[in-house]
Amino acid sequence: MTDAAADHGFNPRLIAAVVAIGVVAFIALWALIALGPQLGSGNDGGGHALSKAAPGYAGIVDLAERAGAEVELRRQVEPGHDYEHDPLVILTPTMRTPTQDMRDLLAAQGDAPVLVILPKWAAARAGAKAPKPGWVGSGMALPPPARLLPEDVFGTVKIGRARWGNNDARGRIGARAVRLIEPGQLHTVRGAGLDPLLVASDGSALVARLRERNLYILADPDLVNNLAFASGARAAAAANLLDAIAEDAGADGLAFDLTLNGFGAQRSLLRFAFVPPFIGITLCLIAAGLFALWQAWARFGPALKPGRAIPVSKAALIANSADLIKQARRELDGAAAYVKSQRSAIARRLHAPPGLDDEATDAWIDRHQRGGEPFSALARRLPRARSTHEFLADAQALHAIRKDLLRDS
Repeated sequence: MTDAAADHGFNPRLIAAVVAIGVVAFIALWALIALGPQLGSGNDGGGHALSKAAPGYAGIVDLAERAGAEVELRRQVEPGHDYEHDPLVILTPTMRTPTQDMRDLLAAQGDAPVLVILPKWAAARAGAKAPKPGWVGSGMALPPPARLLPEDVFGTVKIGRARWGNNDARGRIGARAVRLIEPGQLHTVRGAGLDPLLVASDGSALVARLRERNLYILADPDLVNNLAFASGARAAAAANLLDAIAEDAGADGLAFDLTLNGFGAQRSLLRFAFVPPFIGITLCLIAAGLFALWQAWARFGPALKPGRAIPVSKAALIANSADLIKQARRELDGAAAYVKSQRSAIARRLHAPPGLDDEATDAWIDRHQRGGEPFSALARRLPRARSTHEFLADAQALHAIRKDLLRDS
């Protein structure tokens, strides 16, 4: 490599850093794609258990946890009945939740107790002007669509508005007395298959229970959402209301569903790669890939250059020629030529008298030997060899005579 190429080539450390950053970024990207819904705080101003805005339920979740209650935040649909733990599943649909999603989620719960809190507010996020992250600006109270309560489950249901008639109303859910503080623009529900538990002045239900199933409806979310935590009295009333519903349903905890609000952890191979127990396999594969990169980068010794198919040397030429003779099965045909080459080499090196024929030369060589079978006998017998074994034995004997006389290999 020239000096110019060495000065202006790629820096190995820089390339290694680029490759390492690319690998880490690639892994992080897929991890965020798989686990993004779970890694987010969820404080987006919506009406769900992760939201700290007025329509959310983060306040009641925190209060229940501080009171020692069992509280779950479910990011995937789970079977609703567990003999060891049977919480009150709380569904918080939005105005845009499809009917089929509600139907499927209710069916998945089986006969477990379920509370559906209907949405109420259409509020815009305050953005950069919000006093705290996730808060909303002005909102409008809208009656939720009746499709959030599937007709095949709840029957025909009508959602409307009513008034309590006073500012400090009381009611009963089962054996529990419930004290309620009137929210503004109260929403209620009516239905032939519903048993009203808490009613407004016009007889419509604020809290109702389905006759044929352990299924509850809370028509106005302002009784338990973060808006109810504007005062200590309303916060206590919210906690008392949920506790009364859970007690009437025979539940031993609360489970807030987040799948209807877009925070579900979908079952996918990509997500399984980053959660137990498969995270171990993923880490092993990542480590194996890094070791492969390291081995490719830190090569042991210089790069191996491909050799020639036919090496350039006298030994290679002799080996190739011998291989051709062997493949043609013509080894015995070279016996006379081999004897002649050995005779000529010995006579030339020992300065034999000129003008001698082959027999005379062989006799002259015999006189210079120091024992052993005469050269002339081997020279006569070798061309008459009938097998490669005989040929090899006599050829080695001739070669030994040459080594002894000429002191070479």
